[in-house]
Amino acid sequence: MKKIKKTLRLIFFNWKSLAGFEILYKLASVIVFVPLLLGAFNLTMRLTGYPYLTLENVIPFILKPLTLLMLVLILLLAAIYAMIDISAVVFALDQSRQGRRVSLGQIIRFAVKNSLRIWKPKNVLLVPVVLLLLPFVHIGLASGFLTSISIPEFILDFIQANRVLSALFGAAVIALTVISVRWIYAFFYFTLEGCSFRDARRKSIALGRGKRVRDFLQLIAMQAGFALIYIIFLLAAVTLAGLIGKLFSGVFLLKWIGSTAVWLTIVLVLAVIAALAIPIGYGCIGIFYYRRKAETGEPVIHTEAPETEQNPRFRPLWKAVRIAVSCLIIAASLFLGYLLAAGKINPQIEYLRTMEVTAHRGASAFYPENTMAAFRGAKELGADWIELDVQQSKDGQIFVLHDTNLKRTTGVDANTWEMTYAEIAKLDAGSFFDADFAGEKIPLLSEVIDFAKENGMKLNIELKPTGHETGFEQCVVDEIKNASFTDSCVITSQVYEVLEHVKAYDDSVTTVYVMSLAYGDINQLTAADHFSVEASNATKSMISQVHNAGKSLYVWTVNTEESIKKMIRLNVDNIITDNISLAKQCIYESRYSSLLGEYLRQINSPA
Repeated sequence: MKKIKKTLRLIFFNWKSLAGFEILYKLASVIVFVPLLLGAFNLTMRLTGYPYLTLENVIPFILKPLTLLMLVLILLLAAIYAMIDISAVVFALDQSRQGRRVSLGQIIRFAVKNSLRIWKPKNVLLVPVVLLLLPFVHIGLASGFLTSISIPEFILDFIQANRVLSALFGAAVIALTVISVRWIYAFFYFTLEGCSFRDARRKSIALGRGKRVRDFLQLIAMQAGFALIYIIFLLAAVTLAGLIGKLFSGVFLLKWIGSTAVWLTIVLVLAVIAALAIPIGYGCIGIFYYRRKAETGEPVIHTEAPETEQNPRFRPLWKAVRIAVSCLIIAASLFLGYLLAAGKINPQIEYLRTMEVTAHRGASAFYPENTMAAFRGAKELGADWIELDVQQSKDGQIFVLHDTNLKRTTGVDANTWEMTYAEIAKLDAGSFFDADFAGEKIPLLSEVIDFAKENGMKLNIELKPTGHETGFEQCVVDEIKNASFTDSCVITSQVYEVLEHVKAYDDSVTTVYVMSLAYGDINQLTAADHFSVEASNATKSMISQVHNAGKSLYVWTVNTEESIKKMIRLNVDNIITDNISLAKQCIYESRYSSLLGEYLRQINSPA
């Protein structure tokens, strides 16, 4: 608790200038920097002749000389921009340590000048450190927009399915964590003492020697403490507003005040969190930095604040801006509070499009994947669709299996195109999951279609070409048409050429292009009637683009409550998941309840 108090003293001594910088920095990120980077990237795509990017064409795009040059420039600019934030915070905290007041202008001038040192050859390692190391370990040290970087779920699933890759990934996480702990004070040395990043790393390692594990654990504990303070403050404010509304539920004016208080509190708390998150992270490190200096007897070298001329003409303007922003926030909160209190906003959400749930390889969380048991389980759990993978056997039969090799699910080390279906049908496709499912066989596509027709279910049939097929697409389409199932299924593939073949054979079949990576104007992929993207690629602009073209967007594989709710907020059309019940529950709750709606019911109910 003493360290938390010391951190708060460091932050709040110059809190106005520091908060002002952080707010401007984040506004600049949203309004200028991120659009600038996206604009540069989009320009590169146009100049190199790539209207869209998918997993099939992204490597050739990256290898273009112009792309490589632009990516290097983008990474350098991103590193400099991140260093501006880091430099500003470290500088302001050091001035607070000396008991000196600094202005917003002084912080900006120092931060910009210090960040430009990244261009020097001896500091070049700062680029990967800022852009990769600190956001990767995510212990509260990295600059704001960089901490949103995440590894796509499909990549994590691929890593987790491979023991060697899982071990390498775990080792990389541990190595990066160890390195970050060793270099934990490097940014203070680099910023305050003006030394090269190489010397800063060396000094950081020496300063933390013998204390690294304890410092790291204490740092995590301190940040957890601050997170708890945020939560308690927010809950207390909302609870107080709720009590006000409940005590005076019969008086509309007071209900209005209660609703406004909730909204204004949430806005202000979020603003405080956004402005202070990075300073608190570095404030915690600063406490240990100055303490270690004192323990080792190493002198503290403070940087001097740049001289700035104070122009009194700008003071009234700055004050007017602050007053105007405050009035705008209050007015917007009052207006929203009035709408909520008067019941003019319906907290129940209904979507114009019907959001559906697809069982990924059947109910694969509880049954062996791509078996009839998994498909029956999907029906019982309430899935709208079943996603399954199909391949062609040696004798031309279309059967259901994901892998091109049978070893993982049957124990037989043989490729799918090397066996006839009669041989495949004898294999046990259930024991790998659980002994209770021993004897489950690999079904034919025709069997699954019959099951779907009997139970009123739809099928997402993904074609997995191996290069050994004969008339693969035509065989699948013929089976669908012969069963009169065309209107109840879609044919999907991660290979765009497969969809082109399907459309060339029968344009009436609905196709979906499955993409691990999707960027740009994907509507130009005309062989796809709809699109299915890995969930981390789904954005509001992409979904609007797809919907405006009259198409639907599927997302895969979405298994956590947080990611499912994010997809619901984005208003995707179809959620492909291993957790059917959770997805159905989240969709139901999003339509018929909300935190705000529940709160309003509480404050409007009699005491």
